[in-house]
Amino acid sequence: MKRLLAAAVFALATAVGALAVEPSPPLQVTIAGLQSGGAISPELSFCAPSASGHTQDGGNKSPAISWSKGPAGTKSYAIIMSDADVPTRFDDANQEGKTIPASLPRKTFYHWVLVDMPANEQSLALGEDSSGVNKAGKPPGKRDYGMRGVNDFGGFLKGTFGGYDGPCPPWNDELLHHYTFTVYALDVPTLGLQGGFGGKEASTAMEGHVLASGSITGTYTQNTALIGKQ
Repeated sequence: MKRLLAAAVFALATAVGALAVEPSPPLQVTIAGLQSGGAISPELSFCAPSASGHTQDGGNKSPAISWSKGPAGTKSYAIIMSDADVPTRFDDANQEGKTIPASLPRKTFYHWVLVDMPANEQSLALGEDSSGVNKAGKPPGKRDYGMRGVNDFGGFLKGTFGGYDGPCPPWNDELLHHYTFTVYALDVPTLGLQGGFGGKEASTAMEGHVLASGSITGTYTQNTALIGKQ
């Protein structure tokens, strides 16, 4: 009898434990004008193909993005946008008569780092975190809608680039780039990050605090040979 009772208690505890760790449903992330896996508009891009040359400034507007409400206990949201298809070498980038082969090893480049967004926020309007190209950069830091981190554009241009800056892959890259926008529901109102933190620092600070997340991925290229294949 004692063995049966112990087995029943163990089974109940196991079932309760399983219920306790069951993951929350993913957040549903939507970007106006972008279908999952579809092409990102030049309106959202830092640079765009040009009919009289290889490239020109894009609209560089941060997207109209929205997401479903986080689970119980959500105290803030964060947005990270990254491109995992960035070349590890830029020797031949944007060089006439040369190409960047698709086989070249790739790395992650952060385009948007935004944390400490209020728990009652579930959207940002078009252009709210960037309304155009500014090649001198934009300041990171506190905004009404969250805390801006630093994206990776400062590695290529002089200045500090806070918040959103859109796609701008080399025009001679043979690989189509994929840009993933991920929204995180967090169990803390702030990650305690200040100053020039980037995507890696934000990702590390979020460890152990993510209640749910959701993503949408779009593609972009300036290579005219690839544009029709998006």
